[in-house]
Amino acid sequence: MRKTLLLSALTLASFASAGTLRVGATPVPAGELLNFVKPILTKQGVDLQIKEFSDYVQPNVALGEGSLDANLFQHTPYLNAFQQNRPLNIVVVKKIYLPPLGLYSKKYKNVTDIPKGGTIAVPNDPSNEARALLLIEKSGLIRLKAGAGVRATPADIVSNIKNLKFRELEAAQLPRSLQDVDAGIVNANYALEIGLNPVKDSLFHESKNSVYVNVLATTKDKLNNPDLQKLAGALTSPEAKAWLLKKYGGTVIPAF
Repeated sequence: MRKTLLLSALTLASFASAGTLRVGATPVPAGELLNFVKPILTKQGVDLQIKEFSDYVQPNVALGEGSLDANLFQHTPYLNAFQQNRPLNIVVVKKIYLPPLGLYSKKYKNVTDIPKGGTIAVPNDPSNEARALLLIEKSGLIRLKAGAGVRATPADIVSNIKNLKFRELEAAQLPRSLQDVDAGIVNANYALEIGLNPVKDSLFHESKNSVYVNVLATTKDKLNNPDLQKLAGALTSPEAKAWLLKKYGGTVIPAF
């Protein structure tokens, strides 16, 4: 009887130590990476529940409202811009990876082939639009006003020799828009979903020195959650780094 009670107590203690962690993510690469580390967390007593989103708004809203414990899909400039209008006490836990932003075209093979008066599709949220414009500037197609940086908008373009037009669209719509424009900026997760390789298939893409590294984020009240720290550790483990490099062939760059 005593032995049975002891075993029951141990079983209950083991059950109580197991935690549930609800994490929101875009399907690729964040969702795939989370699925890779899920068995690692299971061994550590953490039940990782992954909820996938197809947009860049709801993962933050859900985190702020408490239906998620963390999310993995965004970079710090986007998070900062998002919280200017919707302060949700979301903070960065750790830098995870860089999915390089790319300029793609279904019609042209080189940046220089984009014609005068051509149209380039860009994300319509402020943070990713600025990121897109900075990439287009690096490609040599435009020049932005000095100091525009991560707040750049089309109004900051001071040189546009080809008189290019910019079509602002939801990030998730950009892959489908490529056949209707001369070129388009597509986030790596959406590019990978339709089989585009940011390094091999883009006309131009970001380098590993970009400030737009994707981060694991949570709310301030959950920052010290032990299960969340286990997740951060798993996501930045040597196993996760090796998996990212093998899975995406260097098109998703580990930031740790």
